[in-house]
Amino acid sequence: MKLQELDIIVTAPPAPGWGGRYWILVKVTTDTGITGWGECYASTIGPEAMTHVIRDVFARHMEGENPENIELMFRRVYSSGFTQRPDLTVMGAFSGLEIACWDILGKDRDRPVHALIGGRMNDRIRAYTYLYPLARHDLTSFWNDADAAADSAAEMVRQGFTAVKFDPAGPYTIRGGHMPAMSDISRSVAFCKAIREAVGDRADLLFGTHGQFSTAGAIRMGQALEPYSPLWFEEPVPPDMVEDMARVARNVRIPVATGERLTTRAEFGAVLRAGAAEILQPALGRAGGIWEMKKVAAMAELFNAQMAPHLYAGPVEWAANIQLAAAIPNILLLETIDTPFHRALVRDSLKVEDGFVTPPDAPGLGIEVDEDLARAHPFDGDGLHLQMQEAPCDYARGNVFLGGAPPKEG
Repeated sequence: MKLQELDIIVTAPPAPGWGGRYWILVKVTTDTGITGWGECYASTIGPEAMTHVIRDVFARHMEGENPENIELMFRRVYSSGFTQRPDLTVMGAFSGLEIACWDILGKDRDRPVHALIGGRMNDRIRAYTYLYPLARHDLTSFWNDADAAADSAAEMVRQGFTAVKFDPAGPYTIRGGHMPAMSDISRSVAFCKAIREAVGDRADLLFGTHGQFSTAGAIRMGQALEPYSPLWFEEPVPPDMVEDMARVARNVRIPVATGERLTTRAEFGAVLRAGAAEILQPALGRAGGIWEMKKVAAMAELFNAQMAPHLYAGPVEWAANIQLAAAIPNILLLETIDTPFHRALVRDSLKVEDGFVTPPDAPGLGIEVDEDLARAHPFDGDGLHLQMQEAPCDYARGNVFLGGAPPKEG
């Protein structure tokens, strides 16, 4: 069996766009007619340019190869161009293709992917959700409204979730780490207080930041949140500042989580060795794929750290996250985005029930992709999957963060 054909579909989820502006889906077919699906979580260049990177990686390192040879193909890509170091864009391309290879292997053997990477360790996986506005909330003001966030949290707990994530501490700027405005700290405390009062001890609070603080600023913010005992303080400083993240971890009594912008065991290993985080959050469509993150999970065990796969993408990456989570002993939480479009794109083959996900027993990733639906929603904008603002933090008038739904291009 050889990898033979590649097709790429760039799908734009309908408004309000939970999961990013677009999802890059890859469809790989073998010479025996088996089709595998993957998703490339890559956003450093535009999707049109990224499709050329994906095609180059496939043609150069994977086409004509047996899909069983995951390690060989990974080493080719990792070494490409005399590099042998992490590369977000190239690894983003390979990761989606690697996921498709596992989908092919599972279908060829009539077994789910988790059965091929160690077997089922977890019958049910504890899930969490980001706090999104409910129908009764204003889409714009929600992100800075502690009472609305608490209302959403109470509804998520009613649905069975035992952990909810929110990130009121923006902004995320291209300028790197900044000292938070006092109003940012006050708003973040207000969110934690309101949500804790709404959910009590029925759910964990997951405090999300996205690398926007200086080290001292992150420590100030984290210490202010300690009375509400969040389960984690996510990516408090820029992701490449490993030693500084370790300083935050030593000075804040909240576990630090990181990983959505990291790739390969080289970067995750550095985090573990430095003691920078207790919780790793790989995005499987960027981090090197299923096999590479199985290695990272094993490394994390040696440091008594846990895994919480990240998801701000489409349901194919979600399916890969579920397969990994099913097979590892140190899974903490699994991020979910359970929208009607996510479900429809995989024909309701993935579900969250009472705050847990049951790994599918169907072959491969366990999903059936609605290819017609994916093609019916092409991306026609010029933005990236996610974008950071250029304007600096506003210490006079305060900061406004519009949440995870990027505005649609006009």
